Amino acid sequence: MASAEKGVLLITPKMINPSSKKLTVIGTINPAAIRRDDGKIIVYVRVIEQIKKLESEKYCYAPRMVGEKKYKIKIDSFDKSKIKTNSDLDIVFNDGTKRLTFISHLRKVILDESGMNVLFIDKKPSFYGTINDSELGIEDPRIVKIEGQYVMTYVSLSINGNISTSLAISRDLEEWDRKGIIFGEQDKDVVIFPEKIKGKYVALDRPEGNFQFSPPHIWIAYSKDLSSWGKLKSMEIPARGGKFYWRMGAGCPPIKTDKGWLLIYHTVKSEGKIFVYFGSVIILDLENPTKIKYKSKEPLLLPINSYELKLYQKKRIVFPTGAIFDKKKENLLVYYGGGDVVTAVRKIPLKKIMNSLRRVK
Repeated sequence: MASAEKGVLLITPKMINPSSKKLTVIGTINPAAIRRDDGKIIVYVRVIEQIKKLESEKYCYAPRMVGEKKYKIKIDSFDKSKIKTNSDLDIVFNDGTKRLTFISHLRKVILDESGMNVLFIDKKPSFYGTINDSELGIEDPRIVKIEGQYVMTYVSLSINGNISTSLAISRDLEEWDRKGIIFGEQDKDVVIFPEKIKGKYVALDRPEGNFQFSPPHIWIAYSKDLSSWGKLKSMEIPARGGKFYWRMGAGCPPIKTDKGWLLIYHTVKSEGKIFVYFGSVIILDLENPTKIKYKSKEPLLLPINSYELKLYQKKRIVFPTGAIFDKKKENLLVYYGGGDVVTAVRKIPLKKIMNSLRRVK
């Protein structure tokens, strides 16, 4: 197995300039990826920044975006008498609500045509929260090109909207027109198909709940305008060996192949006290994407590298969010977050992926 198939580390926190002197970069993960018209690949990486001073004797602190159009951050302080618990990651108030001690924005990175080498990293936040959109952070984007425009979905965190998914549109991958929330709380891992199917835009999403009659599902939805989504339906993906997976969601936007829509999705399972995030493949019917035609016999992406193991939080993580054909269309470049800390890529032969599939009855 070639090293590129095992994984190539691309972006680490040390490579990113903090957006503020008050913050330090602790993660560069879960990138959206798209090939530009000139052949170069653009990735929008989620940059996680944490407050340098987490607490004092009387107060705990949490960041928030307050700019209307420009990047502007404010550090809120909270009296400890109103706080139930606090940790390195969050503050839990007496009424059960929370605030995070970190905040995320997106940073644009340009890769060469091979998709394996970094050419440029934006020195400033490229896409970030505002007082009216995602004031508590922007996370885990996905990008597709459809009808001549780039469409980005991203997780938007806000005090009133909690954890939702929003959408933005661009003509040049530089300026983005924010369209607002398209899937309300708590709905994540939204990927849009790169072309209409029977005249409709199609998206996959992952609503979350704390009450389950069945294992977690990926859902499908349809839209005429990219803003209003309906005809919701869950898609059951059988787990291997009848196991109950803790979480499941779309990873990379679907890719059109001769066999159907190739979808790399992520799954979370528990191995004792350790949670393992990994990627697998299904093939959806080209005309009826609710129909699963094929499924990979074994996981495609397992955490095997040191930078994919975050053992102090008892997690092993490969979280795929972008997939692009190489120039010859013989291999798939899969971009992912590793260990909740870094961005990496794996170059996997398409033939190997197709040979790993079994037909779903």
